[in-house]
Amino acid sequence: MPAVTRADVDRVAPRVAEHVRRTPVLHLGGGELGLTGTAASCRIIAKLDLLQPTGSFKVRGATALLTDPELQAPLRANGVLAASGGNFGLAVAWAARRLGLRATIVVPSSSPRAKLDPIAELGAELVVVDGVYADAAAHAELLQASTGAVSAHPYDQAQVVAGQGSCARELVAQAGPLDSVLVACGGGGLLAGTIAAVDDRVQVVAVETEGTRTLTAALAAGAPVDVEVSGAAASSLGAGRIGAHAWASRSRLRGAVTVTDDEVADAQARLWAAARLIAEPGGAVALAALLSGRYVPAPDERVGVILCGANTDPGSVLGSRPAGS
Repeated sequence: MPAVTRADVDRVAPRVAEHVRRTPVLHLGGGELGLTGTAASCRIIAKLDLLQPTGSFKVRGATALLTDPELQAPLRANGVLAASGGNFGLAVAWAARRLGLRATIVVPSSSPRAKLDPIAELGAELVVVDGVYADAAAHAELLQASTGAVSAHPYDQAQVVAGQGSCARELVAQAGPLDSVLVACGGGGLLAGTIAAVDDRVQVVAVETEGTRTLTAALAAGAPVDVEVSGAAASSLGAGRIGAHAWASRSRLRGAVTVTDDEVADAQARLWAAARLIAEPGGAVALAALLSGRYVPAPDERVGVILCGANTDPGSVLGSRPAGS
């Protein structure tokens, strides 16, 4: 499969910009978030895509797909169908309502109510199946065959990946030159879009949790493999296998690092303490790599960090404390 390119991102970006927010960036010093030593001198530029209307960057990819001129006839006739752990389903439901389209969203019973209730409130048909994302995806395939609806894939569809790349495209325009960008990785849609959007000189680092190691497992095996999904970030990063678009982009990766659930929780707490922002576990994974020392920046490095989701119970964050507090 050919990798999504910068030209692909540039092509869909104007369509995406008509509908979603151009989210701000937040400049933070390493010391503000508790980094010490030479790491404290790094300059962190956080892209706040957790401020999108649906609380997640995934509204970008959904909008890119549903505004594709070549899909308008089947979309109007049969609607759109998506399987999701929550965030992508919410994004598709939001974009479909905005564009006057019918949407059916298949979700696993393991998804949190904070992600499911808003889908139904947006007018989409919500289908809940037992299990995890892979079970929802299998059921969605059966529904698509019987309904003829346009399938929307959360991370492995070219239009969706290009739409997700508009996040990094904006980040570069807002932040100026970057040395690196840290990106959470589940199925790898945001990762592949980011790689496509940034200059070759920018080092892109994928960040996973121990329970969602799709990319790390694939790199070790030499090919995408199935993994068991677990842990705090499973509802947003629990794809079960790295996507073909992300895998096709792996030569541009600086590396992949893994963080623990405790390190993610600590990053959530530190983000709240420093900036009064609440991120869901998957949304804080990239920041956790930096704060835990899993990714060590060079002195004065300009590090872009995509904060990609906020759909969680605020109490789950406010009840925790940064390490050492």
